[in-house]
Amino acid sequence: MTEPASVAAKAATLRRLELQVTRRLDGMLTGDYLAVAAGPGTERSGARPYEPGDDARRMDWNLTARALTPHVRTTDADTEMETWVVADRSASLDFGTAQCEKRDLVLAAAAAFGFLTARHGNRLGLLIGGGDDLMRVPARSGRVSMMAALSSLYESPRTHRGPGPKADLAATLDSLNRSKRQRGQVVVVSDFLDGSDWRTSVSRLALRHQVVGVQVTDPRELRLPDIGILGVIDPETGRRLHVQTNSAALRTRFEAAAAERHQRIRADLVSAGAEHLHLSTDRDWLIDFARFVAIRGALRGSRVRVWAGR
Repeated sequence: MTEPASVAAKAATLRRLELQVTRRLDGMLTGDYLAVAAGPGTERSGARPYEPGDDARRMDWNLTARALTPHVRTTDADTEMETWVVADRSASLDFGTAQCEKRDLVLAAAAAFGFLTARHGNRLGLLIGGGDDLMRVPARSGRVSMMAALSSLYESPRTHRGPGPKADLAATLDSLNRSKRQRGQVVVVSDFLDGSDWRTSVSRLALRHQVVGVQVTDPRELRLPDIGILGVIDPETGRRLHVQTNSAALRTRFEAAAAERHQRIRADLVSAGAEHLHLSTDRDWLIDFARFVAIRGALRGSRVRVWAGR
């Protein structure tokens, strides 16, 4: 039975996230236009002459027969968008040494994309990986469905071992790619420290969907403090290691290797066709999110509607 205190804490956390997103980001952008482009649409609006590269399934055969030249149907673009958030909840996310844990940033990123894209009837689905099995919340519209999805992510249990064979990051992305045929937006929130071939899986998703890779980090993953002997444990394997952090050479090598890994993850996401957003536990994640949205809108011009804040 769920303790009343835990239910109250969850409700307070989700309500606080909703207020942060809707109040601090209200007026900056509208959820309907977070995608690269609107869908091809199903409502017919007219016809035009066939051009090389047009989809043969849109041929208007009646008009073609009458005009004696090939014509294709045109449709009004669909403004409704379906967004799926792939949330990595593996053991490496249960770590944080600054303002919060990385798992808190996973929930925050899901809430930010969710509340903004769920406006005006847009649908949000959630796929949670990193545990023993995948957890799927079907895509639905409305605030109640949104809060239910975030509640499932909030309640995802901590784990002290690696993900199951069908729940690592690559398997989670492949599962979504097999089931999601309609073009839309996919937001992958992870530290991308998973040893599976998630890069290939992101590339497959990016062929059909707009993909955003949200990389979450903690400052202690990028540099070591000078505090003497430090004991560290790999949360997924249980391996324990003691290091002498007084060594300046060791700290320098660690920082260089960590920076290289961070840049490689970013490069892998971009080369796979995804956008990259970096969130850290020692910074205000909403500021980083707002900067990402602003840059995204500036690069896309009229394809994304970005409004100045009130």
